[in-house]
Amino acid sequence: MSFETAGTSPPREPPESGRGRALRHTTRAAVAATYVAVWFGLAVVASVMVFVTSTCTITLASHDVVLRPTLTGKAVVHTGPILPDLRMDAGSPIGVDVELGKTDAESTDALVQRYAYIAGQPAGQETKVRETVAQMAYDAAVRGAILGLIPILVWTLMGASRRRELARRVPTRQGAIAAALVLLIGVGLWEPWTSRGDPAAPDRGWMPLATFLGPGVGLPAEFADIEVRGDVTTAQTRRLIASAIDTYDRSRTFYAEAATKAADLSLHKPADGDTVVALVADRHDNIGMDDVARAIADAGGATAVLDAGDDTSAGKTWEAFSLDSLDAAFDDLDRWGVAGNHDHGGFVTTYLSFRGWTMLDGEVVDGPGGATLLGVDDPRSSGLGNWRDESGLTFDEVGSRLADAACASEVRVSTVLVHDADLGAETLARGCADLVLAGHLHVQVGPTRVLGENGQAGYSFTTGTTGGAAYAIALGSKPRRTAQVTLVTYRDGRPVGLQPVRLGTEGRFVVARYRPLHLTGT
Repeated sequence: MSFETAGTSPPREPPESGRGRALRHTTRAAVAATYVAVWFGLAVVASVMVFVTSTCTITLASHDVVLRPTLTGKAVVHTGPILPDLRMDAGSPIGVDVELGKTDAESTDALVQRYAYIAGQPAGQETKVRETVAQMAYDAAVRGAILGLIPILVWTLMGASRRRELARRVPTRQGAIAAALVLLIGVGLWEPWTSRGDPAAPDRGWMPLATFLGPGVGLPAEFADIEVRGDVTTAQTRRLIASAIDTYDRSRTFYAEAATKAADLSLHKPADGDTVVALVADRHDNIGMDDVARAIADAGGATAVLDAGDDTSAGKTWEAFSLDSLDAAFDDLDRWGVAGNHDHGGFVTTYLSFRGWTMLDGEVVDGPGGATLLGVDDPRSSGLGNWRDESGLTFDEVGSRLADAACASEVRVSTVLVHDADLGAETLARGCADLVLAGHLHVQVGPTRVLGENGQAGYSFTTGTTGGAAYAIALGSKPRRTAQVTLVTYRDGRPVGLQPVRLGTEGRFVVARYRPLHLTGT
């Protein structure tokens, strides 16, 4: 007996062979790889185009400047109508074009001398340019990656049938109009007719700096490859530049020799488990001392730095070069600070905070070696006397609030960091801190032992000016008065000793004896 089904089933496809599946997977992988390769190529082209056409405005060498990356491997500085432009090797395939803008210098002579001082300690400015260019390259890469995806997405979303339809229309009148439209849009964005330079400016060639200055001017070896371009060839301009080179050479020599001597100083050796901190204050723009301060810190075994303020003369944005230099000198150490009375406004605090410094603001924080830190900006720095969010407080009122915060702390405050030691006087009088560190006076005062009303002892110590400042500005080819860095030693979270190190205007170091701190009450 045979059985028949009521209907017929559709024919079944033969099962796909292993070879067919492998071929299909290979095809898909090849298509995906093609998409990735095309995207990568488009992204690279777009990134390079975005990068070389981008600009960034920053503060550099006491100027507002417009920085443009290039692929020339040269650093070109456009100084303006008075001084000649400069060109030098950038040390990498990526170069920069720097156009100097406004500055607060009162005269061309003062400005050129300022260039000389900054050039003597270039690390901060070089780091800032490298970081800015690196950020611009990263931004360009991100934008290029996104732009490179757009054609791929459009191609994919259109689908195969739509792409074939458009391909058939390319030879038609509509296709020609569309192609012409795309071409016109590209040309419009490119603007090849626009001159990238000043058509009225003469075509000036570059010449070696030595040729520009003429015979009789000795150039440091590092200036041998610098070229200049400019119409200004007067004797006065040459004298200005020659004077700046002499200032640069004297400044570089003095501070380089001082840093070398500092590395060999015989300083107190910390015991196992001790933490040494370098205390700096009142730099007042003297970036020349930064390498010296770091050399002292290294010789003493310091792993952190405390900054008691007055890093600038007026807290202006043009003084960012001073903060850049400070940051570069101590970039691999733990760093805390406060603003001084000359650091007017919030620029200094904001700038250093952005660059990784812990700027104290009236709250107890963890400090070096298990210590606890409390501090606040000098109330005269902003002109308002702010205590965090409250305005209108006097200097004494801020000192009283600081004492309140110290005495209310659940753990004893190891160190109060302020610009003026008077701001921490009440804290010591109440016996609520081990040590008050400050600057402001430009000369050392203390350490002075204070027995608090609660029977706890503490010390007040004012360090001398690290910048060697006689007045509000210390930028120069050498310190204007004795410069000082103090090494503070902590053990088990409490300060146990101080050692001041001084550099005289003649370049001679004086290492004071190590002063133990006795913190037990009477």
